[in-house]
Amino acid sequence: MATYQNRTIGVLTSGGDAPGMNAVVRAVVRSALHKGFRVVGIRRGYNGLLTGDMFEMNIRSVSEIIHRGGTILYTDRCLEFQTAEGFARALKTCRDKGIGNIVTIGGDGTFRGARELCENGISCIGIPGTIDNDIACSEYTIGFDTALNTATEMIDKLRDTTMSHNRCSVVEVMGHKSGYLAVNTGIACGALTIIVPEIPYDFERDIIERMNNTQSTGKRHFIIVMAEGCGSAYELAKRIEERTNITTRATILGHVQRGGSPTNRDRVMASQMGFHAVKLLEAGASNRVVAYKNGLICDFDISEALEMKKTVDADLLRMSETISI
Repeated sequence: MATYQNRTIGVLTSGGDAPGMNAVVRAVVRSALHKGFRVVGIRRGYNGLLTGDMFEMNIRSVSEIIHRGGTILYTDRCLEFQTAEGFARALKTCRDKGIGNIVTIGGDGTFRGARELCENGISCIGIPGTIDNDIACSEYTIGFDTALNTATEMIDKLRDTTMSHNRCSVVEVMGHKSGYLAVNTGIACGALTIIVPEIPYDFERDIIERMNNTQSTGKRHFIIVMAEGCGSAYELAKRIEERTNITTRATILGHVQRGGSPTNRDRVMASQMGFHAVKLLEAGASNRVVAYKNGLICDFDISEALEMKKTVDADLLRMSETISI
């Protein structure tokens, strides 16, 4: 018979927020309660384990949140949790509160914390929630589709003024180390050039020559999409204008990409992943990351998942170069 402690699930969101996190929380809470677990909401990520900032959750705790952006549990990056003293406090909180299981929603940093908890007797399941779609074990992460749609909508609006003035617009989207959002946004918006951190670009070949070639076909306005990890959009815009004499403006979409009501895809995927996480805990599993692979919800060992590498699809970029002219 399971003990009281291992029939209690804590749920937290950590790192950068992503649309759909609330849908995950909702699925975890209702699935767990249905299976007879007690559920505790942990506020502000791993900080909540250090401070004891948590509360009992019931069916109604997650009413009317599936459509809301952000996270009702709040989120943070907790450096103190990474210290020996901080981790010891977090572990003590789990034991004092009878929390034997935790579902963590976030990215690689979140999963590293979960792995350490697992090594100290707390069963943890990670769920990938990040708009960057940069979790290597999973083809899809919660929040990506919403962020992609937000960026696409904003660039569609920006194109109207860019076209009206025969300008060039350099648009910076999120992605310090990952170009997934830039590639998919750029393709959806018909960007002339897409700049990502994974693949070096040549200013003359990839921007100036392409602009000249496009001008020769009669086009007079240009959209260039770059990931934030590729440098300054303002500096690139200035360089383009100096080189071409075409009025060039930089637009940084910023954190608005993290907000907004999650799309249908994010809501459904979040619900599936949250449900799967509870199934794993019910079966006695631990140290797993829920993932989406080949059209199926599955899971991987956390250590295995963290060792995997993921890069953008070069074929997508080549396709974009052919059709976006």
